Amino acid sequence: MSKITVWRDGHPETPERVTENAADIAAVLQTIGVTFERWPTRTLPGDATPAAVLAAYADEIARLSRAGGYTSADVIRLATGAPNTDSMRQKFLDEHIHAEDEVRFFVEGSGAFYLHAGGKVHQCICATGDLIGVPANTPHWFDMGPTPAFTAIRLFTNPEGWVAQFTGDAIARRFPLYAS
Repeated sequence: MSKITVWRDGHPETPERVTENAADIAAVLQTIGVTFERWPTRTLPGDATPAAVLAAYADEIARLSRAGGYTSADVIRLATGAPNTDSMRQKFLDEHIHAEDEVRFFVEGSGAFYLHAGGKVHQCICATGDLIGVPANTPHWFDMGPTPAFTAIRLFTNPEGWVAQFTGDAIARRFPLYAS
C-alpha cells in the first residue's frame, strides 16, 4: 500500500497530511521536486534473474533513461530472512544526500523514503508498482523496515555518484520508523 504522511520537521507527533491516493501522493511530492509514478507490474518467477527483471521493464527503463539521462540500471533484491538485514537497515536511517538522483522502482515488496524539504518531512511508503525519483542533493533517509523483503530497479547516471553523504542532522531519529 502506497502512502504519504507529511509532518512539519519539528512536529513528528502530528501529521499534517496522510493519503493513500496515488494521484495525491504524486501531487504532494511534485511540490518538492520528487517524482512518483505507478507502473503496471509484470508477473515474474520468484527466482527471476536481475537480467530478466530488467528485461521485463525495459520500455519503462528506456523512457526514464531518455528523460533523466540515466546510463545504467541494476536490480537489488533483499529476501525475507537475508543475513545482516539489521546492519543494512541502519546504514540508510540517517539523513543523507547523493550527488545524483536516487531513482527506484519497486518490483515487489516495500520501503519508506523520508524526504526533508521545505521545513517538512514527507514519508513516502513505496510498494509494488511504485517508482520514486529523488533529485540529487535532496536530504532524505530510507527505511526498509524490520523484516525487509523487496526487489527494486535502480537507475543511475553514474553509480559512484550514489554514495551517501551524511548531513549530520539527527532529524531522522525523531520520526517514526517504517514498520513494514
